[in-house]
Amino acid sequence: MRIVRYAVGGVRHYGELESGDVRIARFEGDPFTGLSPTEYVDQVGDVVILPPVDRPRIFGFAYNYASHVDETDHEIPEVPVCFMKPSTAVVGPGDAIVYPEDGELIHFEGELVVIIGKEARHVKPSQAHEYILGYTCGNDVSDRIVQRKESTYGTLLIGKGHDTFAPLGPAIATELDPAGLSLTTRVNGTVMQSATTADLLLPVPDLVGYLSRYLTLLPGDVIMTGTPSGVGPIRPGDEVEVEIEGIGVLRNPVVAESR
Repeated sequence: MRIVRYAVGGVRHYGELESGDVRIARFEGDPFTGLSPTEYVDQVGDVVILPPVDRPRIFGFAYNYASHVDETDHEIPEVPVCFMKPSTAVVGPGDAIVYPEDGELIHFEGELVVIIGKEARHVKPSQAHEYILGYTCGNDVSDRIVQRKESTYGTLLIGKGHDTFAPLGPAIATELDPAGLSLTTRVNGTVMQSATTADLLLPVPDLVGYLSRYLTLLPGDVIMTGTPSGVGPIRPGDEVEVEIEGIGVLRNPVVAESR
């Protein structure tokens, strides 16, 4: 099942994308408390596809592909490198990534994203699938200049946390094995990243187990699992696409900030 969150006539719903991605079978409720089918079917062209989760807590993992570690001239970390992005960084498919007025080097990072389905604490990796609702595409947009300055002092917030720096979508794939999915990121149609989630240093079950060892994960939390090699700059006027097997394509334009 691929679940989308969308708005039609100003009202928000969850629904299931049907074959061909042109129709949405509307549900009542939400995937965290329960979904019930209705008789309504909406046409994709008549709705606005929203981020799959409304203002979630966002947990990120850095340096979780050896290829990306190599391209950054770092060593594989001894412990998982975690950070958080503000919930206000989230935008959905088709929404703009806003290039900051004072930005100098803004990078895309295509990633597989985990969506937690129920409260989780002290979860064993072998049980992690019981707490995962599904998976979506994500783009961990990063201001490298600010990020590097922050990292020197052991912090990481503004470089990752601008508004619009966490595009998510387009759908939540609920019946997906995250162990070997193809991931492709394109900028203006040119492939920049091409990888498989089989290359994650810490696979999805271990990420859920690690976080839940120290804190309680909540329904709707999202985990950005890390990016492979090939990250690079974006500029206003660009279009970034993150495509993951079984989920779909997350597409976002880049626009200059205006005040």
